[in-house]
Amino acid sequence: PEVSRQRKCRHKAKRGKSGLCCNCDINGHVCVRRRTQWLHGPSPVTTFGPKACMLQNPQAIMHIQDPASQRLTWNKPPQSVLVIKKIRDPSLLQPFKELCTFLTEVKNMLVYVEKKVLEDPSISADENFAAITKKFCTFREDLDDISNRVDFIICLGGDGTLLYASSLFQESVPPVIAFHLGSLGFLTPFKFDTYQSQLTQIIQGNAAIVLRSRLQVRVTKGSGEKNNGLILTNGEVEGTRRTEDYQVLNEVVVDRGPSSYLSNVDLFLDGHLITTVQGDGVIVSTPTGSTAYAVAAGASMIHPNVPAIMITPICPHSLSFRPIVVPAGVQLKIMLSCDARHTAWVSFGRKRQEICHGDSISITTSCFPVPSICFRDPVNDWFESLAQCLHWNVRKRQHYLSSEEDDF
Repeated sequence: PEVSRQRKCRHKAKRGKSGLCCNCDINGHVCVRRRTQWLHGPSPVTTFGPKACMLQNPQAIMHIQDPASQRLTWNKPPQSVLVIKKIRDPSLLQPFKELCTFLTEVKNMLVYVEKKVLEDPSISADENFAAITKKFCTFREDLDDISNRVDFIICLGGDGTLLYASSLFQESVPPVIAFHLGSLGFLTPFKFDTYQSQLTQIIQGNAAIVLRSRLQVRVTKGSGEKNNGLILTNGEVEGTRRTEDYQVLNEVVVDRGPSSYLSNVDLFLDGHLITTVQGDGVIVSTPTGSTAYAVAAGASMIHPNVPAIMITPICPHSLSFRPIVVPAGVQLKIMLSCDARHTAWVSFGRKRQEICHGDSISITTSCFPVPSICFRDPVNDWFESLAQCLHWNVRKRQHYLSSEEDDF
């Protein structure tokens, strides 16, 4: 559970000099209790009948806040904002300039903008806008760390801008408000026409939020060498392994890549082999990602507040291999099967790499969700997106049947 630092921590743990419990993040804006596994769900009754009960685990936590009560609050007034703009889209130039002028001149905020955005000739050549750009702070992707400098994020574009904003923060993510200026807009509920009033309310702390869970992904590369499509173990460097960590908002996709052979990977859950995926690949997605690649592959759509991980096969060789949903706290592991004819490929967003024998992909729910600001509330926004963007259950209504017609 998350509580403000200004409030008394309710955790039953030993408190330090700061007044916060030992599990709290003193450096962050919120007090967060750490966990061994993230099994969110409504707090259950743990007594069953007159004599039975569940053995209590002091390290475990089962709690989820009512989505209708998830509200944004500021410990201090926000002073800095990151503006994410879709690159190479001329239709966004005027909204971008209007927004940045409003933030700097009216709200007196420090604006962070990616350096490659200002390199656009349409922006750099605008002399009237030059006075505003001089006040910007710039950064470069994968080179500059702005994780502790930005109070909230504004996205201009489609769903890809919010996904990109998530990728910039590998730990705690500032609140994100996304304006629909792209093609689909499933994750961008705000219209730009009323941006001034919307931003004013958000800066004042008057907004609902939805916590979009992310996947914590670790790719471990084994000590193997490729030779004509086969993997040979080199005994001299057998202990050499390197790992790469990622925070993924939508999904992790393992597929066969350019190979003509079926994908053949083993799927483990909490250390137990549950199945071997044979087909074009497998999608491991968050509830937010369930309305992306997963739903196109035949999976169900899951509300972002549901604590779960979805596993969806891509064109499986077995017709009985249907999508499944597992608890958010489980540890998934994907490895290339020992009898696989070729390597596989893993992708998360724009990043993609080859997976060989000895490599592994570990996936679980991240401790760092994306706090996405709602237009109304988490429930209404989601169903509105289903109707407007995906045309969910859109059909002609049946005509009313009168009593006279009923006789025939």
